Amino acid sequence: MEHINNTTTNTCRMNNDNSCVVNCGVEEEQPPCTTTSLSCRSSASSSSANKQQLLQPFEEGKEVTGLTHECGVFGAIACGDWPTQIDIAHVICLGLVALQHRGQESAGIVTSEGKCTKQFNMHKGMGMISQLFNDESMKKLKGNLGIGHTRYSTSGASEVVNCQPFVVHTAHGAMALAHNGELVNSESLRREVLGRGVGLSTHSDSELIAQSLCCCPEGVSEVDGPDWPARIRHFMQLAHLSYSLVIMVKDKIYAVRDAYGNRPLCLGKIIPMNASGEKVEDLPADGWVVSSESCGFLSIGARYVREVQPGEIIEMTRNGCRTVDIVERPEYKKMAFCIFEYVYFARGDSIFEGQMVYSVRMQCGRQLAREAPIKADIVSSVPESGTAAAHGYAKESGLEFAEVLCKNRYVGRTFIQPSTRLRKLGVAKKFGALSENVAGKRLVLVDDSIVRGNTIGPIIKLLRDAGALEVHVRVASPPLQHPCYMGINIPTHEELIANKLNAEQLARHVGADSLAYLSVEGLRAAVNLNRKDVKEGENGHCTACLTGEYPGGLPDELSW
Repeated sequence: MEHINNTTTNTCRMNNDNSCVVNCGVEEEQPPCTTTSLSCRSSASSSSANKQQLLQPFEEGKEVTGLTHECGVFGAIACGDWPTQIDIAHVICLGLVALQHRGQESAGIVTSEGKCTKQFNMHKGMGMISQLFNDESMKKLKGNLGIGHTRYSTSGASEVVNCQPFVVHTAHGAMALAHNGELVNSESLRREVLGRGVGLSTHSDSELIAQSLCCCPEGVSEVDGPDWPARIRHFMQLAHLSYSLVIMVKDKIYAVRDAYGNRPLCLGKIIPMNASGEKVEDLPADGWVVSSESCGFLSIGARYVREVQPGEIIEMTRNGCRTVDIVERPEYKKMAFCIFEYVYFARGDSIFEGQMVYSVRMQCGRQLAREAPIKADIVSSVPESGTAAAHGYAKESGLEFAEVLCKNRYVGRTFIQPSTRLRKLGVAKKFGALSENVAGKRLVLVDDSIVRGNTIGPIIKLLRDAGALEVHVRVASPPLQHPCYMGINIPTHEELIANKLNAEQLARHVGADSLAYLSVEGLRAAVNLNRKDVKEGENGHCTACLTGEYPGGLPDELSW
């Protein structure tokens, strides 16, 4: 049985910018809590209240903290002698900047100098990376290794308490964790934890994962210290979906991807400044990084190495990185990488399955032109995620591509803002029309996806006001018809416009002359056309939001 101390040893100072600077040291004079096998003892009233709240069915329209989110995780460790000459905190910060498109509500960084099991340095809070981290906060993030997180949430969960990384204190020292995804069976796991008398301070799956990792599995001997790979494996056997994790202990980082490979995670190598033009495997390593996407590697002096394989646990130390375990999924289950990463979430210069996201989106546009041709003068896009598909559509159809919308780049993505009202307000101030390119033209307008239908209507009106004769909407993905329970902000059937209106009805609703979607088969064909570096048998994508076929089944004991 392990003694855990979760929140009582953190000292937090709230800043005027709504950020929190925390010294994560464990106070020597405080005795460890008496605990069950999972976590520390909490008051009965707190546990009972949490349990009662979780046992209530989810009501339509009810705000539920931490229900869905899409995030970015990042980790970095220096190789060789410590203290390192690499500024680990700045590497992580730049890595998070590259992942900012994955979440803009909160962020955090935790670092370790690798000397003391009881001391981490942490800074986290609400807001963008550029708002949270300055010279003063970065100087306090000393370390030879560290992890970071950037996040967005659904309505009601945008609170400081849910900022990551989470830090918990165990009998073996501090542990920090950052998580991208959502546990499909979180309710049963949560009830089990609460039933043991453990209090949880948030509704976040990430805290639940952290507390679960504090448990030493039965039959595992830890005489010489904690067996973190065994603990991680034990958790992965309890929760098959959906997560990519970076976990930091005193002098190690563990990179973990669920057995279905649902959420992305990739490995990079920090190379010497004077190294260039060689194969990455032949270059020496100044350090190692792990990230939700590869798009930020070049900006921090790192090279893409490979993806973390489904079910893989990678251990990163000052001596390098190695695979310590692979947790297999059931034989009858296929890999289920989220196909929506290609469609919307990922940055165009990221690499998944051996191919660049931008190239896949272009191929989606080509396929869309074959499936839904139309007579028009020009092809354009809803910038920026629809641009690659629009170029593909233009090349396949032989039409000219021209920009028709001018984007205000200082307004956040409407999909990621937490309320419908903010999404609608965001549309009005997000675009302007390039009237010289629009006036008197029949226009094919390519968008990457239509979720709630709040954005496309005002854009069409804007283009008509600028003189467009016809506006034909082409969507480079199939209609979204099902909620996602694995970490994307699509919580209910009612919010999805495709469940209310078919393509012809939606065209009339938004004011388009015609509207057509890419087929599910067409999307699969575009994604699979140039896939590389995929192991034999590792073939499959999660299309649950499009087809209703969930790789791990529906969340247990939930009423949707």
